[in-house]
Amino acid sequence: MKKEENFLDYIPKRNQRYAYHINEKGMVEIAVPNRGICNRILQVICKKPKITYIELEQMGSFLWQQMDGEKSIYQLGLLEQEKFGKDAEPLFERLCTYVQTLRKMGFIVYVNQK
Repeated sequence: MKKEENFLDYIPKRNQRYAYHINEKGMVEIAVPNRGICNRILQVICKKPKITYIELEQMGSFLWQQMDGEKSIYQLGLLEQEKFGKDAEPLFERLCTYVQTLRKMGFIVYVNQK
């Protein structure tokens, strides 16, 4: 009998390819380099920046700072619930969607995914 994987058991970790900092508002900003020939042309012609900064909102900033490659998504959810209370509801549905989006964008990786 094959054991099914539980998404809440995944352990997310920030992708080291992306630098980040905490801005003056206390929110996480992820630095995304604009690479490639099309971006280079747009940088010259349209003055597009070499780096785009993505600002995470309050809950996302908290979550980002907790992703250390040791805590599971379930543990992160409990921390978020402790900090934000009812504002975090519906907790795990929202958290799973948010984490999946961060992964699709390449900002995080799963440490223990097979």
